[in-house]
Amino acid sequence: MPQEPEETATLPPAPGRAPSGDLARRGLLLGAGAVGVAGLTAACGGGSGSDEAKPSSAPSSAPNDGGLVESSGGGVVLGSAADVPVGGGKVYKDRKIVVTQPKAGEYHAFTAVCTHRGCTVGAVVSGLITCPCHGSAFHIETGTVARPPAARALVEQAIKIADGKIILV
Repeated sequence: MPQEPEETATLPPAPGRAPSGDLARRGLLLGAGAVGVAGLTAACGGGSGSDEAKPSSAPSSAPNDGGLVESSGGGVVLGSAADVPVGGGKVYKDRKIVVTQPKAGEYHAFTAVCTHRGCTVGAVVSGLITCPCHGSAFHIETGTVARPPAARALVEQAIKIADGKIILV
């Protein structure tokens, strides 16, 4: 036999306010929504411990933890061209950029975001840009896929070398 609900005494809401039950439900829903958004942000690369990342769209003119500064000719100085070995490269994790030098004096830059699952590539080894997450590798000359599971090339970025510095333009 079903039981009838107990009656509870409720006070009428104050003028201009919703009943307290509505406020409690609303607060609960808002809190749950905020927790859900925070969880998604962390899972999609918003947290500092995440390998998931998105390329930044515009160079910053202010120095940051990586010491990047705006060059006088426009663009952002990534570092010294001497830091990029011939036949290898350097990953600038704070800018999500990898710079390679396949041959002496020939520099290329690509997004450092693997096209497979969005992890930041980890290193440049034996002429390949490698991703530590799932083993994808990319050619240092073109950014094209050398080893799956990635199916698309890394996106090339515009750089210039001026006064021995690599400048993201």
